[in-house]
Amino acid sequence: MAKKKKAPDNTIAQNRKARHDYSIGETFEAGLALLGWEVKSMRESKVTLAEAYIQLHQGEAWLYGCHISALNTTSTHNIIEPTRNRKLLLNASELTKLHDAQQKGGYTIVPLSLYWIRNLVKLKIGTAKGKKLHDKRAADKAKEWERDKGRIMKESRD
Repeated sequence: MAKKKKAPDNTIAQNRKARHDYSIGETFEAGLALLGWEVKSMRESKVTLAEAYIQLHQGEAWLYGCHISALNTTSTHNIIEPTRNRKLLLNASELTKLHDAQQKGGYTIVPLSLYWIRNLVKLKIGTAKGKKLHDKRAADKAKEWERDKGRIMKESRD
């Protein structure tokens, strides 16, 4: 019997803290304006989204605080700036949706994950509203119950 081939994981980095701290509303897929050495570093998964955030400025979306570490093989004539601001590539309708959510709904825009689609780097972003402490506790309790339920079901099968 032949083993199934595992699908390649196209995820570069995830912002797990965002899903814990915020309740995510609508999500969007954005491209990134990157330099060559940044793409090479992403192939090696040398990216951190933990402190990253997104702001709208003059009708454009910008990613701040995303740390991309340079490789040892990066050319010395390149100016390496690991936390530089990177422009997000979104169409006008998506930008207006984000702007409206930020202004009217009191939402913030957070980066959720960074991944490959063929040879392009995409960033999944979402409109998010902050969770209160009791909401976080309820979510943790529900997650723990799902884990326990899975264990109980597994024990009953054996």
